[in-house]
Amino acid sequence: MSTPVLQVKDLKRDYHGSGGLFRPAKVVHAVKGVNFTLEKGRTLAVVGESGCGKSTLARMITLIDQPTSGEILIDGKPVDATHGVTREMRQKVQIVFQNPYGSLNPRQKIGDVLAEPLLLNTDMPKSERQDRARAMLAKVGLAPEHFNRYPHMFSGGQRQRIAIARALMLNPSFLVLDEPVSALDLSVQAQILNLLKDLQDEFGLTYVFISHDLSVVRYIADEVMVMYYGDVVEHGSRDAVFGDPQHTYTRSLFAATPRADVESIKARLARKAALAG
Repeated sequence: MSTPVLQVKDLKRDYHGSGGLFRPAKVVHAVKGVNFTLEKGRTLAVVGESGCGKSTLARMITLIDQPTSGEILIDGKPVDATHGVTREMRQKVQIVFQNPYGSLNPRQKIGDVLAEPLLLNTDMPKSERQDRARAMLAKVGLAPEHFNRYPHMFSGGQRQRIAIARALMLNPSFLVLDEPVSALDLSVQAQILNLLKDLQDEFGLTYVFISHDLSVVRYIADEVMVMYYGDVVEHGSRDAVFGDPQHTYTRSLFAATPRADVESIKARLARKAALAG
C-alpha cells in the first residue's frame, strides 16, 4: 500500500486576543482538531462559509502558519515546524491563491516568474531553468511569445494559468488551491478547472481545493470535507456528501446554494418571469 501524500492528525489552531484589566484574554479556536488522509492523484475539497476555518487550515498545511497542536505528515514524513521547516519540505507543497492579479510580481517577466523557484531551490543552470519554464508555459496553454511579457499584459485567466505553472515548477507532492477560480468570469472558471483536471491526469497531481462554491466543488472533488466554526462536521466521497448529506449544517449549506446546472437556471428564470408578469 502506498504512503499517503498528506496526513493531518488532530490539527488545531488557536488565536489569543488581548484582554483587559478585568477581562481575561480571549482565545479563538479557529481549527478544532482536524483529521484526514489524502492519497496521491486525488482532490479533497474543503468547504464552508467565511470564518469556518478552511483558510486557516490551508495556511497550516502549506507550512505558512504553525499549528497550536497536532501533526502534519507529507509523504509519510512529519513536519517539525518547531525547529524550522526544511527547504526540502517546503518544496513538497505549493499554493495557488485566489487573486491572480496580486500573486505575481509586476516587475518580473513571466519567464523569470516561472524560473525563480528553480533559481532559489536548485543548482540548475540558467539555460535548463529557462527550458523548464518554457515547457511549463506550454503545459498550461500559453504561447512561447508570452515568456518575455509582464503580468499586466495578461487577462485574469491567463495570470491564473501562470500562477499554476509557477506552483508546479518544483514538482510538489501536492497543491493547495485557495479559491483559485472565484475571482474569474464563469467561462474562464470552466477553462481553469478543466486545465487543473488535465494536469492532474497527466502528472498524477494531488489537490487540496478550498472553496465556498459548491458547483465548482461538485465538478472537481473526489472527497468533500465540510467545516463549521473550526470543526469538521462531515467528510466523505463527493457522491455521498452531495447525494445524502448527513449533518444539519451540510444540508442547510446545500439548500442555500443555487444549483448551477442549466435546467436549474432555466427554472429560476421562468419563476422570475412569472412573478414579473
